[in-house]
Amino acid sequence: MQDQTLSFLLRRFEEAGITPRHQLGQNFLLDQNLLKLLVRRADIRPTDVVLEVGSGSGGLTIQMAPLAAHVVTVELDPQLYQLASEELHECSNVTILNEDILRNKNCLNPVVLEKIEEIRAQHLDGEFKLAANLPYNVATPIISNLLALENPPKSMTITIQKEVGDRMCAAPGTKDYGALSLWVQCQADVEIVRTLPPSVFIPRPKVYSAIVHIERNLEKRALVRDLPRFHEFIRAMFLHRRKFLRSELISVFKKRLEKSDVDEILRRMNLSGEMRAEQLTLAEMRDLCDVSYAVLSEKTGSST
Repeated sequence: MQDQTLSFLLRRFEEAGITPRHQLGQNFLLDQNLLKLLVRRADIRPTDVVLEVGSGSGGLTIQMAPLAAHVVTVELDPQLYQLASEELHECSNVTILNEDILRNKNCLNPVVLEKIEEIRAQHLDGEFKLAANLPYNVATPIISNLLALENPPKSMTITIQKEVGDRMCAAPGTKDYGALSLWVQCQADVEIVRTLPPSVFIPRPKVYSAIVHIERNLEKRALVRDLPRFHEFIRAMFLHRRKFLRSELISVFKKRLEKSDVDEILRRMNLSGEMRAEQLTLAEMRDLCDVSYAVLSEKTGSST
């Protein structure tokens, strides 16, 4: 096995008759120093089980395999799956799956999850981590759905579009702040490790990318009373982000709460109905969710 340089990749692609498919978000990170940076930041230990999404040509997998207890790498493209299988055949601790990581945009593929759980059961002393050059067209649902798991990865070290990384790190009141910012920040610490120009990929994307590190924070996660409910709530609150807070809450709880109930929620929260969702901090949004459902519970006389 060897580092996958541009000339190596082009030769292997030609041999296999492979043309990278833009519709599958296939952009291959060529810079070996950047691949090594991603691996270092992932902090892979000998007991860890690592998930990689987008095996590609196996270049990143080759670097991770000697460090991990096991790597589960997932590749949707049959041609790339075959190429990666050939490159990784000497790696006894790598399982490569020719699968889609997603069953749909709101759900991970149960076949992949079952394989991960099977392998994690063999390495109970280790952590579960994601390290990947994620296909750009599915990066956000992959991250969002992994965070929704009962036992999410301890960390995710990934290359994604920089604008997606900016959204994850965004502060209240900024243009990038939204449901994704809140969903990630409510249970993890986020860092943009390095911004990457298009020139370090083949084919070159039209946008800048970034290596992003997401570290699970159990104390933050414990503050969210009901994670699925909070996820649904924040997505609904940013569905029409230019709406005022009062109008947005009325829309979110349509046919369940009256306008007077929404006014009561805002009174309890001491919030102006003319604010917008993007102005609320994580703590305020978390409390707004709890108070809204408390008022709904009082109205219906049932727990929600």
